[in-house]
Amino acid sequence: MKFKAEVDIMPLDALLDPQGKAVEMGLDNLGLKAIEQVRIGKHITFHVEAGSKAEAEKMTEEACAKLLANKVMERYAYTLTEA
Repeated sequence: MKFKAEVDIMPLDALLDPQGKAVEMGLDNLGLKAIEQVRIGKHITFHVEAGSKAEAEKMTEEACAKLLANKVMERYAYTLTEA
């Protein structure tokens, strides 16, 4: 079975997000003052070949925990759908 994984990785809420702050300031300069608390993250998609959804979840979790996200500074969430 083939699954499509969609992973969202964001900085932890307690940490400063300099990229988000720069975008927020740019939006403010454009007159969009109502937009605030901008956070910048990553969205990653990939396909997983697995015998079951549980197996695909296990592989996706391992990819996130070991490579895609820095768990000291980032949190992640993912969804799996049949591809």
